[in-house]
Amino acid sequence: MEDDLFDLKVNNRKDFIKFINALHTEFLKNGSEWENNTLERFLEAMTAYSEDIQGYYNNCEDSKDANMPTWQTFADIITGAIIYE
Repeated sequence: MEDDLFDLKVNNRKDFIKFINALHTEFLKNGSEWENNTLERFLEAMTAYSEDIQGYYNNCEDSKDANMPTWQTFADIITGAIIYE
């Protein structure tokens, strides 16, 4: 998986659009390697990761509040859904 997808800083709508384009490119290149590589599995993982993301932030000692989401929070949820079990 390309590091730049996970390294992208998503601060606004324009950044989010770049992120989605990078996500699409990543899926076309390596989608078969994703843990959740079907729409059904991806959406299930996205739901679960949305519920658990505050724990992820807390474990990483990140001060983000998932109850006050930013564009980056949405990007984090999407990238988390790629690998979340």
